[in-house]
Amino acid sequence: MKMPAQWRAEHKLFKHQVGFTCPPFDYDAAPSDFLRMSPESVGVHGWMLHVPDYVHGLDQRKQNFGMMEDFVHCMSRNGADVAAQVGSNWVHASGLGVEGIRQHCENLSDKYETRFHMAGYAMVEALRAMNVEKVALNAAYHWPEWWKGTVGFLKEAGFDVLWAGNFHDQGWFDSQEAVNDQRWVFEGDLAMKSFQYVAEQAPDADVYLINGMCNFCSPSDGLPQRPLQLTRQLEQALGKPVIGHDTALYWRIFKSLGLSPTTPQGQLLESLHA
Repeated sequence: MKMPAQWRAEHKLFKHQVGFTCPPFDYDAAPSDFLRMSPESVGVHGWMLHVPDYVHGLDQRKQNFGMMEDFVHCMSRNGADVAAQVGSNWVHASGLGVEGIRQHCENLSDKYETRFHMAGYAMVEALRAMNVEKVALNAAYHWPEWWKGTVGFLKEAGFDVLWAGNFHDQGWFDSQEAVNDQRWVFEGDLAMKSFQYVAEQAPDADVYLINGMCNFCSPSDGLPQRPLQLTRQLEQALGKPVIGHDTALYWRIFKSLGLSPTTPQGQLLESLHA
């Protein structure tokens, strides 16, 4: 028996199906976070990249960049409407540049008839949609090679990066090794403290950004929370939009699906209700 090459709408498990992929050895929170704020018509599926000797090197991202096509192809055959790549560094590690990444996403989307979005480029799209010019980057746990690549990508896209630095640069940890030892899960109050620090360095920024999928432990129950869950609180304190690569990616997925969150969110995601 040969399975059909394409799924008809009446055969799909969910009207709107989203596939997520993430770097090797990262248990990804994106499928859970996205599903919890989505309409009941949305279903999600995860696909973890498998690179046995992976040590989070930018060179390894470039070497395995072709796995993005494997992912989109797989999700397309499974009936996904959108395929989303978690991990902000893959865009600048590729060496393709901003326009090259845009074209790469378009090419895969057209080839497999499934919209493909990358977190690093979704940030650019979100900032352009908000008519932003000046930004400041809370680089969180990202070590210098990572966050400097993000800064370069944002500058190439036309944004004025007023300030950028990670938790070590901000003075919360004595060394980058101490930051790495946290495995991107930090005390809850560091979210607000670090953003207030960034705001002091760049008071003229239009938007404050945060890299990657950083986690901050909730003071009430200790559960890790990502920028998505903290955005409204941070925006109220800072008086300006706050955008993480997680929220930018979710925003871009919702746009492709023609949907919006069912729970209150920060300014970027709330703009989908307009």
